[in-house]
Amino acid sequence: MDTTVPGIQFDAHGECNFCLLHDKMDQAFPLGEAGRKKVQELAADIKRLGKGRKYDCVLGVSGGRDSSFTLWYCVTQLGLRPLAVHFNDGFGNPVAGENMLKACRKLGVEMRTITSDWRESKDLKIAFLKASTPDMEEGTDVGIATALYGVAAKEGIQRIIIGQSFRTEGIAPLSWNYLDGKYLKAVHERFGSVPLRAWSPNDPGFNLGLKEMFYYTFVRRIKTVTLLYHVDYVRSEVDELLARELDWQNPGAHYFDDLYQSVIYYLNRTKFNIDRRLFNYSALVRSGQMSRETALERTAKINSIEDPRVIDLCIKRLGLTRQEFDQIVATPPRTFHDYPNNYRLIRKLRWPIQALSHLNLLPESAYDKYFNCGT
Repeated sequence: MDTTVPGIQFDAHGECNFCLLHDKMDQAFPLGEAGRKKVQELAADIKRLGKGRKYDCVLGVSGGRDSSFTLWYCVTQLGLRPLAVHFNDGFGNPVAGENMLKACRKLGVEMRTITSDWRESKDLKIAFLKASTPDMEEGTDVGIATALYGVAAKEGIQRIIIGQSFRTEGIAPLSWNYLDGKYLKAVHERFGSVPLRAWSPNDPGFNLGLKEMFYYTFVRRIKTVTLLYHVDYVRSEVDELLARELDWQNPGAHYFDDLYQSVIYYLNRTKFNIDRRLFNYSALVRSGQMSRETALERTAKINSIEDPRVIDLCIKRLGLTRQEFDQIVATPPRTFHDYPNNYRLIRKLRWPIQALSHLNLLPESAYDKYFNCGT
């Protein structure tokens, strides 16, 4: 991590606040025997709440490595009965799509695909390009979250399992990926042209503000479970297991289960001087899963995810010409601070958010995301 990250701080030893956060989380979520015990406790809680129901949890899947492993682990190692949920906004990688189908078929898991209204998802992507902020996946991130909460509410399920690990992924700096329903609506109101459908508990669309989160967490008592925080998950060892067990194929790069990531990585690098691999690789280095020398060598080269052919395909899918796209992205860079959002209110709710994260009523990383990952 370096000074391209807004709000990063280094101590007298040259150690940054992201390293300190990683070490703190490492202690809070130990692996080994303690981790295995915690996983069994979580699984027992999920089974208890799901007793007598067709499913005992909702599990988000994308066809990538992390979610595919989480699905395999939950079914084969823990004996859970997940309902696999995939959010489709029109930019899925066909390889990842095949991975999901094969995994669910082999594991005997039902997969439910929540397909967004194409007019809405396309309009949101164009709106965020015009907003000129680095968090261009805001619509997709909110859509994934609402798909999981909406299905859980519809099926009466109280646990959502998320296949994400701070040890292999890190936590994105706040200004690079700020998640806030009010912010999404503000950008869409200014730059969008297609009305977003209204919220309903079972069909939330792209609505995930404070009141919606209150409903899901306090009224419906839905909690998120970041299972991989407690599992000895070594990314380099997983590919062989998934290929053997699920006939899984690598989509081509981390996050490339979503083709639109080509556009995001390209614009982050060329427009915002952001390399999102920094927080991914830093986490792997801190976890002993990658050497610092390898990380520096890789970040010295352009990420292979920036495939010009895929970028052109995504632009065409948005209904834009290359000239129109270039004109949109030529506007000066901005951040979420330039648009209405809940950031000030969130800062005032620091201690309640910390308590809710600790209780898993919010994702465990929520508190650190808003208070310990830059500005």
